[in-house]
Amino acid sequence: MTLLKGNNIQLRALEPEDLDWLFAIENNVDNWEVSSTLHPFSKDLLKKYLANAHQDLFTAKQLRMVICIQEKAVGLIDLFDYDPQHHRAGIGILILSEYRSKGVAYKAIQLLANYAFTHLQIHQLYANIIADNTKSLKLFKKIGFKIIGTKKEWIFQEGQYKDELFLQLLNHDY
Repeated sequence: MTLLKGNNIQLRALEPEDLDWLFAIENNVDNWEVSSTLHPFSKDLLKKYLANAHQDLFTAKQLRMVICIQEKAVGLIDLFDYDPQHHRAGIGILILSEYRSKGVAYKAIQLLANYAFTHLQIHQLYANIIADNTKSLKLFKKIGFKIIGTKKEWIFQEGQYKDELFLQLLNHDY
């Protein structure tokens, strides 16, 4: 078993064939809350993004992978803001609504955390989660992330300011 493959789930690189699927996800306004997206993406822009998706983590400072169940794409998981000097990266995840609350996100984060800690020598992973996103908070806490700070009124959404929590998982605590 490879590190990016678990029971009924695998993480794989983005492929050019993912263009239409990625276009639908990135332009779904329901997903914009967690991605801080303000406007739609064109297919041309996403095509260029996919053409450069092969760049390694050291160059792009980001690694985006597709979460698959039996070869069907069900979500995305990212390492972002990779900092090789300080051995840290942010982690973000998006699961299609019909696959939520089924353990998919939990397994995907575990796979990516194992890969990050074992192969990339990352010392810490962090996540930024809006305080009222109780499902995501529960998920990340279950994996071992701890809330280490609150960014007060950090996110402006639907006419109101919301707090964003900063969570961290250290390699030796995982």
